[in-house]
This record gives sequence, structure tokens and C-alpha cells, in this order.
Amino acid sequence: MKDIINKNKQKIRQIIKKFTGTQNEDLEQEVYIKTFLHLDKYKEQNKFSQWICTIAANICRDYLKSSYFRNQSISTRDDNVINSIKSKQNPEKELTNKERQKIILKEINALPKKMKEVIILYEFEDYSYEKISQILKVPQGTVKSRINNARKILKEKLSFLMTEEKS
Repeated sequence: MKDIINKNKQKIRQIIKKFTGTQNEDLEQEVYIKTFLHLDKYKEQNKFSQWICTIAANICRDYLKSSYFRNQSISTRDDNVINSIKSKQNPEKELTNKERQKIILKEINALPKKMKEVIILYEFEDYSYEKISQILKVPQGTVKSRINNARKILKEKLSFLMTEEKS
């Protein structure tokens, strides 16, 4: 089990951070517990790393649906993500960028769950359509459609940022 943890630790942490906006050791431990309990269900035809990443994504989705998560403050998570982003610009521009990032994160979080999942996996995790299709157990066409629809919504809701940038 130590080998499994050592080989997959970084990727699992990245998935949890992308889904929840923060590091969460409890979720990470839950991934390894579920992996251990269901090792007999692993099918050798697929990559093990993909299988454990699917477990991590499912645990994150369950967590995001939980009442515990809904009661937490979204602004705290947004601040943690934004504070972790380093910038070498002047303070005024850095503040403006942080505010823009906060607005973008808020709009991504406001997307319908299915669109939010694909945007996170595609844009932040750099997964292919095929891999997202396998993780979410939906056809690739559905993945492409959800990404396209999510981008349209984000473009519409964030269009004012583009006009600010040009000024």
C-alpha cells in the first residue's frame, strides 16, 4: 500500500485541490482507504493511476455534495487559492489580478455541477476528452458538449473582464 500512496500521492492531492480549492488530508486518506478496500475490483486492462484518480474524483464529488461542504464559506477557499498564486507584478496590478481570479473562480464554482467537473478536469487537470469520458463514465461527445456549454456561460458572465482588460 505504501507504494501505491507514494506513486499517486501528488496526483491525488492535485485532484483534491482542483475540485475543492484546498488541500484536504481527510479526503486524501479516504481515497487510499477506498482504494485498499476495492483493490479486488481493479481491472488490469486500465491504468492503475487512472483508476485511483477516478476514485479521488468521485470522493471529491461526494464531498462537494455533502452538507458539511455547503456550510463552509466559499470566500475562504477562494482566498486560499488566490494567495497561493505568486506574482512579480506591481502591487496595484497584482491586486487587480487577484480580484479577477477571484471573480473567475466564483463563476466556475457557480456553474452547474456537470459543467464544473469537466472544466476542472479539462482546463486545470489537463485531461483529454477521452480520459474525462472514462472518469465520468459519459460519452466523449457529452464531455465536449459540457465543456463548450461551460465556456459559453463563462464567456458571457465574464465578458466584462475582457472590456476592463482592453481599457
